[in-house]
Amino acid sequence: MSSAFLPLTPREREVLPLVVSGLLNKQAAAELGISEVTLQIHRGKIMQKMKAESLAELVRMAGTLGIPRASPRRAPRMTFVVAVVDD
Repeated sequence: MSSAFLPLTPREREVLPLVVSGLLNKQAAAELGISEVTLQIHRGKIMQKMKAESLAELVRMAGTLGIPRASPRRAPRMTFVVAVVDD
């Protein structure tokens, strides 16, 4: 494990895969049940601690560290069947 990843808090380690997966802040925050502002604070601290100057650099660093990209939980798709009945 890289020394850049070690100083992250447990919550920041939860946030990182969501951020590098390309989710919008709003989506990542919803996944964790936190506010968008709180997520932005965590993302900023992650960027500082990992010394990433851009999101693209953070994504590359996460890939190098083997941090898997998160797949968000999605509600199952609902299918509706409409029947037309002639009288």
